[in-house]
Amino acid sequence: MSVHTHDDIDWADRLAQLRMADTLDAEALAPVARRLLSGSAARPTVVDVGCGAGGMSVHFARELALGDGGTVVLLDATPALLAEARRAVGAVAGERVEVVGVHGDLADPRLADRVPAADLVWASGVVHHVGDQQAALRTLAGLLRPGAVLAISEGGLEMRCLPWDLGIGRPGLEQRLLAARAEWFAGMRAGIADSVAMPYGWPRALREAGLEDVESFGALIDHPMPGSDRLREYVVHRVGWLAESVGDRLDTDDRATIAALVDPDGQDFLGNRTDLYLFGAKAIHSGRSR
Repeated sequence: MSVHTHDDIDWADRLAQLRMADTLDAEALAPVARRLLSGSAARPTVVDVGCGAGGMSVHFARELALGDGGTVVLLDATPALLAEARRAVGAVAGERVEVVGVHGDLADPRLADRVPAADLVWASGVVHHVGDQQAALRTLAGLLRPGAVLAISEGGLEMRCLPWDLGIGRPGLEQRLLAARAEWFAGMRAGIADSVAMPYGWPRALREAGLEDVESFGALIDHPMPGSDRLREYVVHRVGWLAESVGDRLDTDDRATIAALVDPDGQDFLGNRTDLYLFGAKAIHSGRSR
């Protein structure tokens, strides 16, 4: 199994869903990349830790290509994702942006020896997969040059995509699905080897990691109904994946409802609906090294 860190999730199996999410998030995240790179040194080095399919680093590479160039370092523990990220970023980088791929893990205590010193380190949805999240932030902060920025995307508003009443099963399916997912997440965290509680928020955690000028802001993901074919495809993947991940935390009736919703040959297939949407927000927290 190809695992991202220590969570027993087969991230390579989720590649198609990650690609779709990158496409749907692009409009919201391109300005985030621009904001994080503003004020950077000439030809900066950006390290994307847990790069996934490369969606955010595509935006970093485009911004660098508009200026004097720079370097984008892609780091991931799953070879299939790393290869996809290199392909996606390489397609937009141009001659002035160097793209480097590193097969590695945030939990590696020698990570700083494997990547160059960075002007910007980005980690999206990665830190919460490491047992000791505070230690992971210290590791990320250790990759920074003096005055450089660490930015993480963690938390925010959970994505919503379904109407309250789908005409099949009990209304409120999505709310129950997300509640079950929250239970799964708590179990996932508890099951990580050497898991350490972090009973405070991400801004404080960045300060505990030695950073200053800490701030938080949001990126709104808003795709109203009726939505595109890509959105409908993504919703089908998302609902099926969420149901698979939570398992028997849903009751038998809800599991049967979801099976009908993701069946492309069934009359209740989500992909045939015109009332799907995607709405939520990503929270970005950043700080600067001394």
